[in-house]
Amino acid sequence: MASSTLYPPLSIEGWTVLITGASAGIGLAAARRFAEAGSRLVLVARRAERLEQLKEELQAQYKVDVHNVVADLSVASQVERLAAELPPAFQEVDILLNNAGLALGTAPVQAMASSDAVGMISTNVTAVVILTRELSKGMVERNRGHIINVSSIAGHTAYPGGSVYCGTKHFVNGFTDCARHDLVGTAVRVSAISPGAVNTEFSTVRYKGDKSKADAVYAGIVPLNADDIADNILYAATRPLHVQVGDIVVFATNQSGPQSIARILLEKSKE
Repeated sequence: MASSTLYPPLSIEGWTVLITGASAGIGLAAARRFAEAGSRLVLVARRAERLEQLKEELQAQYKVDVHNVVADLSVASQVERLAAELPPAFQEVDILLNNAGLALGTAPVQAMASSDAVGMISTNVTAVVILTRELSKGMVERNRGHIINVSSIAGHTAYPGGSVYCGTKHFVNGFTDCARHDLVGTAVRVSAISPGAVNTEFSTVRYKGDKSKADAVYAGIVPLNADDIADNILYAATRPLHVQVGDIVVFATNQSGPQSIARILLEKSKE
């Protein structure tokens, strides 16, 4: 029998994984995937009750160590404090998942609200930079680590009403590539995940709680879900140590771009 040429997945059992935006959506799904793999978790989000519920679930089901950090990543001082004040048992972060991110509004560039722009830049850009800077130091010292940044297909293109959001995700992609250049020669890997339409709270936040507008984003297609992206994240994290995934770009089957969606199911329902 011919031997298999497939590499077994890298075991990340016992590794410490810090996940931002862990209370819902992709971050929550990723927390479950990493817990199932036996990783120790630092879960970061604003909503303390949701974090506590998730911590209890993961500890009960997977018997892993979990530390929660309640923080608003749009506030730079809270991001700085998060990195500096991890308890000793969780200070050696092996995998940083910069997942927290948001879009606010769809106004054109000449009419956007300053508060929306600042909110997106603070969370999608500044928090990613600070956490990557602070946690990569230890990764380099220990000669082990992986930085995974959740970007978007919006970081590969542009669309009307998305000037700041697209700009922040273009930044994430450029920052990811530059960080990889900075860290080449160490054992620290740097990856991006660029999802298309994912049915999470993302659109509800973007439309300021208007559920009808949020639901319309996914009408007529089968969108990606948080578990799909968590699978991509875990795949990147568990490649053999000589393999570095640069970027995984993933769409729903009926999507080819941010505003290029074939709403086939919707059309069929009208027949």
